[in-house]
Amino acid sequence: MPDLELGDLHLNYREEGDPTGAPVVFAHALGSDLRIWDNLLPLLPPSLRLVRYDLRGHGGSSTPEPPYAMGALIRDAERLMEALSIRDAVFVGCSIGGMIAQGIAVKRLDLIRALVLCDTAAKIGTPEIWQDRIAQVRSYGLESLADPTMKRWFAPAFRASPEGQLWRERYMAGDPDGYAGGAAAIAGTDFYTTTASLTLPTLVLVGSEDGSTPPDLVRETAGLIKGSRFEIIRGAGHVPSIDKPSEMARLLTEFLHSIGHV
Repeated sequence: MPDLELGDLHLNYREEGDPTGAPVVFAHALGSDLRIWDNLLPLLPPSLRLVRYDLRGHGGSSTPEPPYAMGALIRDAERLMEALSIRDAVFVGCSIGGMIAQGIAVKRLDLIRALVLCDTAAKIGTPEIWQDRIAQVRSYGLESLADPTMKRWFAPAFRASPEGQLWRERYMAGDPDGYAGGAAAIAGTDFYTTTASLTLPTLVLVGSEDGSTPPDLVRETAGLIKGSRFEIIRGAGHVPSIDKPSEMARLLTEFLHSIGHV
């Protein structure tokens, strides 16, 4: 996978599909990496240009000293899109990736024509919750957060499956500094006012079993965006691209058709 060198940072990214197609950019959840989209992307129309990347502190991207500001994560996405000459994209973000999506849409409407917000919100948790998790990962490592996180992310049957166990191992193998940095960014973010100013086409998705950003919280964020479409994916958890990729692909493809992106 190529790395994009940005001077103070390198971003690991992957580009698939038709390089001349309409672009769709994907940003993953905290404590994961671009592999959360592995099951989803092959189910999307082959005419699309599909670009996914690892957030700073995650996967193959570099890990600057934490804490991170949400503005820096948004700027990373901007720089990636500018370097790859991506404009008029649909930006798909899961969890913290969905916060990045909201932020870049407010800041750079010249780059973004539509949003897909997946299991995310304008504000997630409280600063105190995130500071507690940062302190825990500092003292005891990501292993100490693995079981409660997987319980919030996945329904019991999937959590017990081989793929569920694989994602637990991947979570524990992450960079504690990257997790702490991203957690600090979430702690400092409240996008209620700015997200309420958005009017671009938006699909908002949530898994019915999501324990991190429950359906009512995600529905509230959908209600901030005029004309947005809200869908619950039955049986899915916090990352539907992993546990319900077919259902997510169907909803995403329908949305892309409805806005003329494919």
